Parts: sequence; structure tokens; C-alpha cells
Amino acid sequence: MMHRSGFVNIVGNPNVGKSTLMNALVGERLSIITSKAQTTRHRIMGIVNGEDFQMVYSDTPGVLSPNYRLQEQMLEFSRSALVDADVLLYVTEVQDNPDRNADFLAKVKKMAAAGTRVFLIINKIDLTTQETLERLVDFWHAQLPEAEIFPISAQEKFGVVQLFDAIKNALPEGPAFFPKDQLTDKSERFFVNEIIREKILLNYDKEIPYSVEVEVESFHEEENIVRISAVIYCERDSQKGIIIGKAGSALKRVGSQARKDIEEFLQKKVFLQLFVKVDRDWRSNIGRLKHYGYDLS
Repeated sequence: MMHRSGFVNIVGNPNVGKSTLMNALVGERLSIITSKAQTTRHRIMGIVNGEDFQMVYSDTPGVLSPNYRLQEQMLEFSRSALVDADVLLYVTEVQDNPDRNADFLAKVKKMAAAGTRVFLIINKIDLTTQETLERLVDFWHAQLPEAEIFPISAQEKFGVVQLFDAIKNALPEGPAFFPKDQLTDKSERFFVNEIIREKILLNYDKEIPYSVEVEVESFHEEENIVRISAVIYCERDSQKGIIIGKAGSALKRVGSQARKDIEEFLQKKVFLQLFVKVDRDWRSNIGRLKHYGYDLS
């Protein structure tokens, strides 16, 4: 039987729905989703296996002009997705500004012209009219004439099955890259970190979510329960007070919401302890970024 396999990398501007699309294509909730931009910080892999295929998806941070070292590394994760893609999904949406990151789009155009299969995804089509959508299709066809265009709504699952089938058919022939029972390249600890960080994104405003990193300090799996201790690091003492809240109320809310999602993810009862510590200016410190898993080498 012919077997297809390949790397399917998802790139695009912030907040166009890349993580929602990744989760819809993989059929698992691997990437955190919020209405805030810059939610995804890492390149997150999701693997879909069938008897005659293996799709290795990568969700990436939104393309942006970096203001500090963390954002520089986030941009590198996105750029790396241009190097090893068998199929590149460039995601835009009906209200996206195509001029926002023209340099990155120029690299995508070169890839398409050189023969890489590029699928241009117009997301959130449930939020526009047919007339506007037709104009967008014409615009993107002129911008990326070699690309195949797929209007979809990842949130509403409209057009996702057709896109999935097209990706499968575009993969090159070859053996599987990973064991067929593997879902991702990330550890359980990584996803616990991401779930806690998602709750911070949902519960705090302004700079707080972007100044925070989460680290699981202990992860002990017992017969009937998983005991987890995690630290929320922020950059300022004032931020620490906001995260904890009056009498610890804000931190308790984050912990309660995170624990429920972690239990669903691990399929086991969870005891979760959260602590808040200050790690000054960690987003601009190379040593601390490497410690948190942002490899700048």
C-alpha cells in the first residue's frame, strides 16, 4: 500500500486562527486558544496517523516585529516552519492586513514559486459576505498565484474536512516519521504549562499575560491522582500582587480553572499547587529564555 507522510506547517499573522485550525485538523486540543494575540509562543507539533498516511502538523507563533528577545525567538519558530515544510498553510482571515508582515509573505511567495505546496487559508469566512470573500479570493490569487486557496471557518469546522483531504493528497510518498501512536512531540508537563498560561491569558488584562511564564516544578503521578506544583513567573513585584489578587482570590480562580482542564487532558484527578515568583526581565534574558525552553542557539 502506498504510504504518504510529511510536515504540514501553519504560519500567518497573529490572531488569524492558526491554533484553532491546528486543533481542528488534528482533532485534539493541543494549542491554547484565546482572543488575545501572541497566544502561541512555541512551535507545537500535532501528529495525525492513518493506515496509509502520517501528517505532522506544526502550529507556530504569529509573525510580528519583535520588541524583545522572547518575541525574536517566537519569530524564529515561525521562520523555521518555512524551511522543512512539505505543505505550508499560510493562514489569513477576512479582516487581516496582508501588508502587516510583507517580508514574511515575500518568503512564502518564493517558496511557492520554487515548488513548495502552499495552501492559502482564508479563515473566519462566517464573519463576512460572499461578495467580500470573492474579492479576497481574487486578491490572494494575484498575490500567490501558485497557491491553492481554501476559504474556511476553523471555529465552525466549515471547509476543514475538504482541507484535510487536500493536505493528505499533497503529501509526498514515504514512511512515517514518528511511531503511529504518537500524538505530539511535547511532554505532559509542557501542556500543563500551556493550560495554566491559557487561564492567565483569559483572566488578566494589559501586559500581565505577556510578562508571565509558567514552569512545572514537580509532577508526581500516583495510582489515583497526579500531584502538580507549578510556579508562575512574572517580571515585577506589582505584577505578582495582581496575579495573586486580594486574599489570593485571583490565583485561586486560575488554579481552579486550570485544574479542571488538566484533569480532562490527563484523564485523572489532579491536585494542583500554584506559586507566584518574580523573575525580573526574563523576556530579555538569554539564559532565562533557554531555561524556559526558548532555544536561541
